[in-house]
Amino acid sequence: MDRLTSRNTWLDVLITALAPAIWGSTYIVTTEILPPDRPFTAALLRALPAGLLLVLYSRYLPPRRDWPRLLTLAALNIGFFQALLFVAAYRLPGGLAAVVGAIQPLLVMGLVWSMDRQRPASLAVAASVVGIAGMAALLLAPGASWDPVGIVAAFVGTACMASGTYLTRRWSLKLPLLAFTGWQLLLGGLLLLPVAWLMDPPLPSLSLLQWLGYAYLSLFGALLAYVLWFRGIARLTPVAVSSLGLLSPLMAVLLGWALLGQSITGVALLGLLAVLGSILAVQWAATSAQTKTATAMQTTPVATVPHAKVAPCAPLAQGDE
Repeated sequence: MDRLTSRNTWLDVLITALAPAIWGSTYIVTTEILPPDRPFTAALLRALPAGLLLVLYSRYLPPRRDWPRLLTLAALNIGFFQALLFVAAYRLPGGLAAVVGAIQPLLVMGLVWSMDRQRPASLAVAASVVGIAGMAALLLAPGASWDPVGIVAAFVGTACMASGTYLTRRWSLKLPLLAFTGWQLLLGGLLLLPVAWLMDPPLPSLSLLQWLGYAYLSLFGALLAYVLWFRGIARLTPVAVSSLGLLSPLMAVLLGWALLGQSITGVALLGLLAVLGSILAVQWAATSAQTKTATAMQTTPVATVPHAKVAPCAPLAQGDE
């Protein structure tokens, strides 16, 4: 049973890892295909159409009691996070923004420890620190500009995503997966709508390739990726899911090497290996703990009630027959 539980958990890890891998591919689409200087428009067109499609397909209206929490999750996971992410991306070098984002697993561990009284495994903490160092070695260029507004935006955006990941698992709203994902994307997209309207210039006439780029961001970068992400949150620990987010900048670097001819040598290569090792170590620690918990629940003996002694029946009297 232990082996079967562990195998299923690792399968869930691999499926969930597809989400940040897809998000890593959206970096090349955004920088190489989409019109420049329209970050909030890109976030809006990624979230809103995908949310509308999922809501129409699922045909599920959440009960009234779930709306406050659903709106909170939509703001944290989609609206606030996407807006702050693009502010950081425009004011900071991409490497520095990714390094700040790499603290997300530590933030989730802090939430789990403070709110649920579950102390994180030492291996997971050490591996997360190694992941931050590896991300810095991989992406952080010497003399990077430390813009204060960009740093604050990157940190707050990371904190929003960490809080959203933790609360998604803690609240565990009883909604179908597609409806749960769709309503978050729709509500988050509506939150982004006024920001894109006020902050970004109008879109120019788009080429066919640019239309396809926006379609890819919405159908794969939002619809498919967030369905896989929220599925993973429901099945894995928040710490395990958050550490998989490091795959996003890692995939962006690998695709840049494969498609754009960017080099990965020396310290950067060591950083890449350190990040991969960090992700695997956190998954190992989280999977081992989850397997032990599941096994303990399955093997806990069920209390039995002792049989009561029943007094023998008195013989029937002659006239009782």
